[in-house]
Amino acid sequence: MPTAIDARITSSLHAETLKAIEGYDEELTAPILASALEALDDAYVTLGKLHDARDAAKKNQAWTEGQQVLAVSDAAWKQQQRLAKKFDNVRTTLDKQIAHFEQELSQPLESRAAVTIAGEVRRFVKDMPVEERHKFVRQAIDDGDHITVSAVLGAPPYLSGFDANFQETYTRMWWERTTPQLATKLKAVRNAKAVIEERGGLLFKEIEKSMGSTWAKVNELRHGNDKALTALKFGE
Repeated sequence: MPTAIDARITSSLHAETLKAIEGYDEELTAPILASALEALDDAYVTLGKLHDARDAAKKNQAWTEGQQVLAVSDAAWKQQQRLAKKFDNVRTTLDKQIAHFEQELSQPLESRAAVTIAGEVRRFVKDMPVEERHKFVRQAIDDGDHITVSAVLGAPPYLSGFDANFQETYTRMWWERTTPQLATKLKAVRNAKAVIEERGGLLFKEIEKSMGSTWAKVNELRHGNDKALTALKFGE
C-alpha cells in the first residue's frame, strides 16, 4: 500500500512519482527498480517522522525556538547521513544495471546463413551505393530479417562496406528491435537513476525544512548552547 501523501513534504520524494518515468512497468521493470522505490519511500516516511518530532518539540513550552531545533537536529543529522548513503548505494546499483543492459544490447551477432550465402549477402551490400546500403540494412532490421542482418553484422564491417561505428549502431538497433523488453529495462533504469540523482539533492533541503532551520543556523545554535553550558560550570 502506497505511503499516504504528507503535505509537509515535497511530492517529488514520494515513491509513486518514480512510477511515472518512461519504461516503468509493474511486471517488467518494477522488480529491478525496487531499491530505488524503497529509498524514496524510506526518505518520505523518515521526513514525516522528523516533522512529527519538530511538532512535538514545539509543544514543549520550556524550550525556546532554538532549543526546539537543537532537540530535533541530532536525529535529523543521523537520518540525513543514513539516507544520503542509501541514495548513493541505489545510484551505484542502477549504474551496474545500466552497464549490464548496455552490454546485452551490444552483443555481437553470429551469422545464421551458410558461409557461401553470407558472403554473397555481404558482397551484394558492399556493391550498393552508400545511401542504398544503409537503407537496405535498416529495412532488414525493421523486417526482423535475421539471415540478412546477421550476415552483414556478424562479420568484420569492411566486408559489407561499413565501418565499426555503423556496425555497432546497427547491432544496437537490431537488439532493440528483437529484444524490446531489454531496451525497456535499460530505459527504465536510466530514468530511475536520473530521478534518484535529482531527488537526492532535494533530500537535504527537506531535512532542513523538517527541522525548521538550516544546518548553518543549527551550528550557530549548538555553538551558543555549548558556550552557555560551559559558563554554567563555573561553580564546579
